Amino acid sequence: MKLVNRLKEGLLLKLLLWHTRKARIDKALARLVTEAGQLGCSNRRDFGPQKMDKVTVAAVQGKLELVSSVEQYVERMFRYTEKAARKGAQLVVFPEDNGTHLLGLLPGMDKLGSDKGMDEALKEMAGGEAKVADIFGFLGPVTNQVYHYTFSRLAQLFQVYIMPGSIIIPDEGGQVVNRAFLYDHQGRQVGSQTKLHLLPVEHTWGISCGQELKVFDTPLGKLAFPVCMDASFYETFRLLTLMGADIILLPIANPEEYNYYKALRGIWPRVQENLVYGVKSALVGEAFGMTLTGKAGIYAPMELTPNRDGVIAESADSTGEGVVWATLDMQALWQQRAEKRSHNPFNVELYEKYFPKAYESFQHGN
Repeated sequence: MKLVNRLKEGLLLKLLLWHTRKARIDKALARLVTEAGQLGCSNRRDFGPQKMDKVTVAAVQGKLELVSSVEQYVERMFRYTEKAARKGAQLVVFPEDNGTHLLGLLPGMDKLGSDKGMDEALKEMAGGEAKVADIFGFLGPVTNQVYHYTFSRLAQLFQVYIMPGSIIIPDEGGQVVNRAFLYDHQGRQVGSQTKLHLLPVEHTWGISCGQELKVFDTPLGKLAFPVCMDASFYETFRLLTLMGADIILLPIANPEEYNYYKALRGIWPRVQENLVYGVKSALVGEAFGMTLTGKAGIYAPMELTPNRDGVIAESADSTGEGVVWATLDMQALWQQRAEKRSHNPFNVELYEKYFPKAYESFQHGN
């Protein structure tokens, strides 16, 4: 029986890979480009070795909807990128779990995904003691193929940097992780970042967390992109800032009703504490018994925002789709940093004295 099941799984995976092959993605993109006409990038952006003084960024507030074909996924991502490019975006940021739409490619998942929790839907589909991580692990080759090729091509077509949000995939060691990536304007993968702090439900699903922070030096500035819950802990942004980050991108997918004060536990205070620009993208919608809410937004130290409130641009509501954009003044950020840090505000000796013992004590439950 186990052999039969493995054969069935192998055949299903091959079928899914065939239905999501690169040729189909290319064909879908060619049709969309023809329909769109001008792509909003007639003046090629100068991504030379010099750091840009002004950077236009766009944050996507995308809706989670299961797709039944790779063309549906490609078209959805194309439309968001097109809208951002028409506003002059040089960097487009997508939400967390931006490959979950592809679960709809699994036979019968569209019927199960509307009102059942993901655990319940999985058990009904696969039976046994399988975890949610198992289904993401199985679909990993398909998700990787669609996600990476689609966003590499979109970055090339629109001549923009794209952080396509995160996807849940198996890593090199076989663990299933929540990982985000970055592509440059030529479609080359710049790097990746694994989610470091998991939601309780992700632990239940069998997802593993990462143990490394990364900052990527680009013509747009030094970029970092922790994932969702990583912004709930000040350490993440503080470490990234000390590593040189200028703009920190945060893809989120919050499975809860929107609450203004809960939202404040994330990117807004981290930006104020560390003097960086912050760009938050959000996944919204209803699937697997969850309601996802959030507001895409672009944030800065209060002194650099029009209303002195730390918000440059933000979505008007927490449930609808859309794209917000703004132009970031990098020179103004660097100048403010120089002025505020001239008196060395960090008491490093204090941190060195207490932090190691505090974290060790917390780890052992004292």
